[in-house]
Amino acid sequence: MTAPAGRPATRVAYLGPEGTFTHQAALDWARRYAPDGAVVAEPLATVKDVHDAVAADSPAGPPTDGPASPRFGVVAVESSVEGYVVPSLDALLSSADVVAVDEVAIDVSFDAFVRPDHGELTEVSAHPHGLAQCAGFVTSTGLATAPASSNAAACRDAGPGTVALGPTICGELYGLDTYATAVEDFRGGRTRFLVLTRRAVAGAYLERTRAAGETAWKTMLAITPSVTGPGVLARITAAFGDRGVNMSSLITRPLKAQESRYVFVVTFDDAPWAPAAREVLSDLLAAGDSLKTLGLFPAGAGFRTLDGPLDPDHVPVGSVSSADPDPARARGLLW
Repeated sequence: MTAPAGRPATRVAYLGPEGTFTHQAALDWARRYAPDGAVVAEPLATVKDVHDAVAADSPAGPPTDGPASPRFGVVAVESSVEGYVVPSLDALLSSADVVAVDEVAIDVSFDAFVRPDHGELTEVSAHPHGLAQCAGFVTSTGLATAPASSNAAACRDAGPGTVALGPTICGELYGLDTYATAVEDFRGGRTRFLVLTRRAVAGAYLERTRAAGETAWKTMLAITPSVTGPGVLARITAAFGDRGVNMSSLITRPLKAQESRYVFVVTFDDAPWAPAAREVLSDLLAAGDSLKTLGLFPAGAGFRTLDGPLDPDHVPVGSVSSADPDPARARGLLW
């Protein structure tokens, strides 16, 4: 695409090829970020490639007209069905210079495709998260599984014996026939994506967001305790509860090659400059923890906040509750 005269194009790298859910998320974000400008979307082979391109901040695709703009990247970080995307999370943890400044959430549904000239079908191919989200359909086919680097790559590279799973757009993009529609196990699944940029660019991006009137924020924070042992996680969670800061997510990642040592990745509902959040950060630092802000982004663009009681159909099978008779609780909890 060509940018309007004198205006830079918005460059955004994403996990390719064309037609991935990440591609859709990247375009959704770019239309919001640069509604009147051109977008140069750069498909890359892996999440690491996207991260490295942002860190290098140099074009990976064809040259663009007009002055250069900062490069952004879009990576999936959490599925409402399969949970966190570990490569994306670990890339942020290991990066000295890349942070998240925005997020996008999109609805996810999978269709199954075959080549028009397909022969005997022998395998089902998709990204590992896609295969997991369509496990019922995969099992029903009786075919072997073939993990791919992305769902769109599975569709692009589908052989004559392959059933490929991916977004609806992949059928038209790659000249495939639709074998089945909406083959995911759970309807209504969504995936959350982070928008990445370099730390040197993040301040200006966030100032622009604040100037646009944004007041509700989410912060993604890595907390590495200096000392582990009984009560360390309780101490960390209490720091948020005591200051009235809502912790909306907590995930544990191992410190590389450090047995039984972990970093806790917390997402909380506030900006780090808010008084209560600053008190939490001060409390954690005073306890000897090492802190790293992985991302700061508006609160309204990600997963929807659900009010009301939890739907019992989505509780893990075999769970017991206070509404169950005592014998059932005992059997369920004590085997």
